[in-house]
Formats: sequence, structure tokens, C-alpha cells
Amino acid sequence: MTEANAGQILTPEDGHPAEIVNAGGRAPICLVCEHASAFIPPSLGTLGLAEEHRFSHAVWDIGAELLARDLSRRLDAPLVVARVSRLVYDLNRPPEAPGSMPVQSGEIPVPGNRDLSESDRAARTAEVYEPFHATVSDVLDGFDAPPTLVTVHSFTPVWDGKDRKTQIGLLHDADARLAEAMLENADTPLLTELNEPYSASDGVTHTLRRHAIARGLDNVMIEVRNDLLGSEAEVTQTSSLLAEMLVTSLDLEATAA
Repeated sequence: MTEANAGQILTPEDGHPAEIVNAGGRAPICLVCEHASAFIPPSLGTLGLAEEHRFSHAVWDIGAELLARDLSRRLDAPLVVARVSRLVYDLNRPPEAPGSMPVQSGEIPVPGNRDLSESDRAARTAEVYEPFHATVSDVLDGFDAPPTLVTVHSFTPVWDGKDRKTQIGLLHDADARLAEAMLENADTPLLTELNEPYSASDGVTHTLRRHAIARGLDNVMIEVRNDLLGSEAEVTQTSSLLAEMLVTSLDLEATAA
């Protein structure tokens, strides 16, 4: 199958582009992990990636899904997890953004995204982006009262040849309240900063803007340097820290250890 077969990027065997975890979670929080998956549908081959780049950070946010799932368990909160690689469609970008189907990620070229036709782009938007965000909307609609939206990401210690000192980033779009509260309640020696290593000006807050800002929901985008997520113990430790920051900042009762 080739991309010329517009509308057939994902087969029934590939499944839905979103998975809902802990749908009955009791916490008034909706977690979202847009870059959880390294899966590239067989219809797209490998997008021309070099073998050494196939499971690099360009393809997914390393460790982010494990962190998001542990937060979901710890907080008892619903979680929407992406099941398709960010290189097929970056679910934290709108369809009109060039980076929604990137031809380059840092120094890593993505040949399979070059010279996409309008029908190619439309197929990926229709099959990946729209169903994923429809799922997020459905989960948000299922709360009895307006929830908090928290998106979970990871980033590399080195980018474009530069070391990143930030270890935990708390990002916001138009509403800074939760990010600022979490920073104030960050009882940790880890370097925790506001709007690092990215900010809204980098175009990274699309999910917050589409789902939280539009509804007037409390929200934050969490970025964790992926060398803090290299083992199960490190994921657990980071999850515990972030859960405590969220519980304290939102004045919630902790629901899990």
C-alpha cells in the first residue's frame, strides 16, 4: 500500500490512533500524551528513516508514555495516549503547521515526508489527527465538572549541539496559573523552569490551546528531560514528584501511592 491510496494510511489491523487508559479514573484531571508512540503504519514503510534513527527522539518522546501511564495510575486520572509516531503526524500541531508532518527533526531527515501532496496531508489529518483529538474531546466531555488538562512530553539532554540544563519544564499558553503554581510547589533539587526548553512561541501548545484554552480549563504542558526516564525506578521517582506538584497545586487529595 502506498500513500497514493489516500484515506488508507491506517488499516483495521493498525487500530485507532488513540488509546484511552483508565477511562473511569476519578481524579478531575485528563492526561494526554501526544508523542507516546514510535509506530509507523506499514503503509508508509519507515518514512525513509535511517536504521539508527528509527527509534530516536525524532520518532517519539522517549519515556513519556511510561511516565504518563504511571501518572494516570498514581493520580487515578484518565489518559489519552497516541498510538502513531509524531513523524506520521505530530498531534501537538494543527494541520496547517509545516511541522505537523516534518521533513526534518533536528539533524534527522524524514525523506518520506518530503513533497507530500494535498491529498497525502489530508489523509493523515483525517485518519490520525482528527480521530485523536476527537477522542480527547470525548474524554473531556465525560467529566462531571470541568477537569484540568495535563499533557506529558519528554525532551533530549542535547539539541542542535547544545546541552540543556533544564530537567523539568512547565509550559503554558495563554493561561499560566497552573504552570506557575507547580513551579512554586516544585520541592525538588531538579532544575525546574517555566517555558523551557520550549514555549508557546515555538508552536508547542496546540493541544492546550485547542482543548483547554478554548474551554477555560486549568492546564499545563509537562516536559521532562529523558535522561530522567531511563529506568523504571527513574520513571517512578519522576512520576511521584510530578503527581505531588499537581496534587498540591490543584488542592486535590492524593489517590494513589
